[in-house]
Amino acid sequence: MTKNGILCEVNNKRVYLDPKNTDVTGINFVSHAHSDHLPSKNTGTILSSLETHEIANLRGFKMENYVDSLDGFSLIDSGHILGAKGLLFDNIFYTGDICTRKRGFLKGAKIPKCKTLITECTFGLPEFTFPTIDKIQKQVNELISELYGKGIPVILMGYKLGKAQTITQLFGHWQPLYFHDSVKEMNSLHQKLGIPLKDGVGHSEAEKNGLLEKKPWVMVAPLMSSKNKFIQDMKSKYGAVTIGFSGWAQYSRFSFGRQTDYSITMSDHCDFNELVNMVVQSGAEQVYTIHGFVDEFAKHLQKIGITAQPLIENSLDDFS
Repeated sequence: MTKNGILCEVNNKRVYLDPKNTDVTGINFVSHAHSDHLPSKNTGTILSSLETHEIANLRGFKMENYVDSLDGFSLIDSGHILGAKGLLFDNIFYTGDICTRKRGFLKGAKIPKCKTLITECTFGLPEFTFPTIDKIQKQVNELISELYGKGIPVILMGYKLGKAQTITQLFGHWQPLYFHDSVKEMNSLHQKLGIPLKDGVGHSEAEKNGLLEKKPWVMVAPLMSSKNKFIQDMKSKYGAVTIGFSGWAQYSRFSFGRQTDYSITMSDHCDFNELVNMVVQSGAEQVYTIHGFVDEFAKHLQKIGITAQPLIENSLDDFS
């Protein structure tokens, strides 16, 4: 681990995994297009999926020296968001952000065998056990139905990239269906990339044409604070109720913080048991934990007989 992120030096190759700044001398792997994984510089060879390249471009980061394949490197679907990949090379598997659960159009990751595993553990505590998609659909559909019966419009809120598209596919059968303009833009790119998402009117156009006056309706929007002007307007003008989706919704030590009217536990990451199963499936002889509850998860793996340690600066010396 370096100040620029994870660096693997193997067989005379310098491989940077989700670096903060790309390096001109090495191979820079970008696992997906969430902003915390996009580098701030644009030098050297950038390896990523086509979808990540396209989404990054929409988000203002154009990958100048982008490739989607290199000899000796395998991009593995990580199941996190559209285009998200893990990287397998030299018997090392870096998961990036990973989910082994199927969610809408997203298939769960299939875990390759490896000797060294570098895995995220965002939800690496036993208390994180996520409900099935079927259970989430039933719960939310019943809630929307109850609110619709009272003439109350509903705003479904999830990250603009990732959860918002899953929400669109899971609950797009409700009519009329509207989108926050930013979600509509991201959905349109997903449609261009082959994902069958339902069309709907953006919120600016809907409000301009008086469509939001005709209640009830469903809108898909990004996660926002209740203090956000958009949310305040939707509540004061139309009496909208907000439903927020996050893996953090069930965490006893973390206030979900978005102050949504209802919180639904749904994540684009593995839960605790899925993380453990993923590690076991990999057959890794050495596991490094990153991002999240790194100490706690590494200690749990040690208890079940797996060699594991948190990845800290310079701790890659064992195989560099």
